[in-house]
Amino acid sequence: MMMRGLLVAIMALSSFASGARADSGEWKQLFDGQDLTGWKHVGPGQMTVENGLIQTHGGMGLLYWTGGKLGDCVIRVVFKMRDHNSNSGVFIRIPVEPREEWMPVHYGYEVQIDNEPEKSNEDDYHVTGTLYSLTKPLARPGKPGPEWNTMEITLDGPKTTVVVNGVKVTEYTEGEPVPERKFDFEPQRGTRPNQGYIGLQNHSDNDIVFFKEVAVKMLTK
Repeated sequence: MMMRGLLVAIMALSSFASGARADSGEWKQLFDGQDLTGWKHVGPGQMTVENGLIQTHGGMGLLYWTGGKLGDCVIRVVFKMRDHNSNSGVFIRIPVEPREEWMPVHYGYEVQIDNEPEKSNEDDYHVTGTLYSLTKPLARPGKPGPEWNTMEITLDGPKTTVVVNGVKVTEYTEGEPVPERKFDFEPQRGTRPNQGYIGLQNHSDNDIVFFKEVAVKMLTK
């Protein structure tokens, strides 16, 4: 038992020395289930709170958290689609507080919500859990509506990792190669900041998505 305890201690020390990141163990809820205090909407459409859930209406617009920039953290978003499939997204690394809906597209990242992009003549680079049009998915674990999905986005310096329903979909570090733009609505290529604002997208009248949790947990050395 003594040797086992010593081995665990050595492994923990080694992990710390190598700069491995751990979370703080404390989730901060950014949505209280009652109203949109701390949030602001820009662009067409709107978001409302009904039956304890954020619901999208129309679009394309963005509901962003006004509490400041986030980085070196895990963002947890629990969502479901009203229909079998719907389009939305979680925006991260937005460099400045948004004033309209397109700046976050081109200067931040959209972590996509869309299980069936091929039905819109798009490919795997546009599926749930990817950085929209930039990363190819490692898996496609998104659940159709009305099942709930849990997305966890880890921002660790320049590295972004996305896990959907317990399965890793994206692991991307700034500067890694990405495909060229195929459509004019895809984001401009280029690096994003380590810290930025976050937001939820309302895409269109035909894409209804519900969010029941948005929470953040800070990373520590």
